Amino acid sequence: MLSLSQLPNLITIARIAMVPVLILLLKDEKYAASLAVFVIAGVSDGLDGYIAKRFHFQSRLGSILDPIADKILLLCSYVMLVLLNHIPFWLMLTVVFRDLLIVGGYLIYTSMIGPVHMNPSWLSKFNTFLQISLVIIILGQQTLGLVYAPLVEMLIYGVLLSTVVSGAHYLWIWLVMKDVELVKERHD
Repeated sequence: MLSLSQLPNLITIARIAMVPVLILLLKDEKYAASLAVFVIAGVSDGLDGYIAKRFHFQSRLGSILDPIADKILLLCSYVMLVLLNHIPFWLMLTVVFRDLLIVGGYLIYTSMIGPVHMNPSWLSKFNTFLQISLVIIILGQQTLGLVYAPLVEMLIYGVLLSTVVSGAHYLWIWLVMKDVELVKERHD
């Protein structure tokens, strides 16, 4: 039986389920519907976090699923935007490599030291904001039939720079500063 405390995780799972829909809509170049799905997925990300924190429904599963859902949504969006020739391949490659670096670093720390908290830095949050903005601007422009290339180009290079800098920042924190917070065992 499902309980109300599982609502944030159900919202996160629904966000993951939206990704194939987004991929199919993008494949068919249905930009207005793609934009709607992307925005709904983004709103669901804020909603599940709000509910989890507001009602103390945070869970270990949610702390794992939420960033996975975010990564799947963004990475699939970037792959499709490359296939549709809206962003360069090298940008998608940079974004994917940074995320693999972060996930790989997490898995290495977890296997060697034990569970660790992954708190996103402000650089990482800014990077995510730029990544999302680029997708929304491209889908919005395609929906409206408007193309303002300088804005897209500026965002492409902004995403590139913030991706590289935030990836390097994570490496600095993990390897040089060794500033990793271990998960404390709860003995309830």
